Parts: sequence; structure tokens; C-alpha cells
Amino acid sequence: MTYPSTPSEPATPLLVTGGTGTLGGHVVPLLRAAGREVRILTRNPRPDADGVTYVTGDLLTGEGVEAAVAGVHTVLHLVGGPKGDDEATRTLVRAAAGADVRHLVYISVVGADAVPLAWLRTKLESERAVAESGIGWTVLRAAQFHELTLTMIEKMAKLPVLPVPGGLRLQPVDSREVAARMAELALAAPAGRVPDLTGPEVHDLPALVRPYLALHGRRRRPRLPVRIPGKAGRAYRAGANLTLEGARTGRRTWEEFLKERAGRAREGASATARS
Repeated sequence: MTYPSTPSEPATPLLVTGGTGTLGGHVVPLLRAAGREVRILTRNPRPDADGVTYVTGDLLTGEGVEAAVAGVHTVLHLVGGPKGDDEATRTLVRAAAGADVRHLVYISVVGADAVPLAWLRTKLESERAVAESGIGWTVLRAAQFHELTLTMIEKMAKLPVLPVPGGLRLQPVDSREVAARMAELALAAPAGRVPDLTGPEVHDLPALVRPYLALHGRRRRPRLPVRIPGKAGRAYRAGANLTLEGARTGRRTWEEFLKERAGRAREGASATARS
């Protein structure tokens, strides 16, 4: 993949928060392949690697964050969790505003402004903090990663009865495709809110579960229709968690992801048996 030239000097490192997570684990090698030095903010000390420096800090307490942004022109904010994302983002924005940061790139979630859930509100508040920072910014909203969808399906597949929330649909997207887009955005000029990135297909839960059970040789589960209550339920039934028009769509399907994961698992089991 060829990336556009970045307005900042190539010798200037890029700071990545969440650089050791699922998305960051894909983004960092892409930035290195583009010839950029990378600095990763992490809560636990790690040894530096080729072209990658680790800085210890905590976005919730603010410890080490000013040191992390010092001398950096571009920050990729990829860290995320079930709560506290808005506070973490505000901490990062304050430190970046006091440094020489010129571009904040943030990964958000499709439906952040449309589904009334607490954790999505923190994503929306994070978007606002980035947009109001006074720094050049880019925000990408992505659909659920395949890995997160798989975790949910694995838990559901263990149940004797499959709960089926009425009207709930998902657009799972490949995390490597999101990483490629984030790297592309980080190496370009600030672009504001860019088109959402979703998977190539829309699935209800039974459609997500069926190929998983088939690949693992498990029997089909009886279904139990359930209703998501309240405003969140109405939003999901209305498809507020989806972007059906105007989005970029990835190429890798849910079934392709499952087959690849199953193949790697078989290869790992064979290697273990041979050793």
C-alpha cells in the first residue's frame, strides 16, 4: 500500500495510544513500513524495539502523558475501553494542546451519536473533545471488529438456547482494514470527520452464528426471541448502529475471517502435536 506524504517531518515520531491492542498491533507495523518512527504510550514498561519506543503513562491519571506527546506532531488515539474513554481523551487533548501536536487522529464507533448507550456516549464526547481541541483533527467511525463479534458469538454458542434480539443487525469489519485506513489518515493532512468504515455485509445474529457452528462441527441451537428494551432497543431496531449509505466498506467477510481463524487454530494444534 502506498501512503500519501505527511505534512510533518519524517524524522518526527508518531505517538500511538492503544498501540499494543488489536487495532494498534496492526497499525504500528504499517507506520514502520512507511518509514516512520513510532512512540507508544503504555501503562506497563516494555523494551524498545526497532523503530518503536515505549513511554509509560496513564491517560486516566495523566501521569506521563505530557512526556509522551513531547516532540510529536501526529497522535493516533486508538485506546478504548468500556468506560472512561472521554476522560482519557480529554487528558490527551490537554497535553497535546500544550505541545507541538498538529494532528489528532481518533478511532470512534458507528452509531456513537445515535445509540443511547453509556459507552457510546463516551465515544461521542471523545469526538467532541478532539474536534474542539484547536488542533487539526481526523475522526473515523468504524463498525464492530470481527474479533469483538467473535467473542460475542463464542459466548452465545455455549448457551443451550440462542438468544435472538429482534431487529439487531451488525456490520462486522476486519480490524486490519481499519488499521490500513487509520495509517493512511495519520500520514495525511487533517481531514475532520471522514466516511465511516464498515464490513461488506449486514448480518443478524443467527446469520453470524451459523457459519461459526458449521466450522466447529457444533449442532444448531434452538432460538429464543428476545426484545432489547428502551431507547437503545428502538435505536438498534431502527438500524442506528449501522451505516448503510456513504460508508467505505471493507472487503473481508465474516465467513472469510472465521475460516482463517479456524485454519490458524488447526495449524497451531498440528504444530503442538508434532513438537
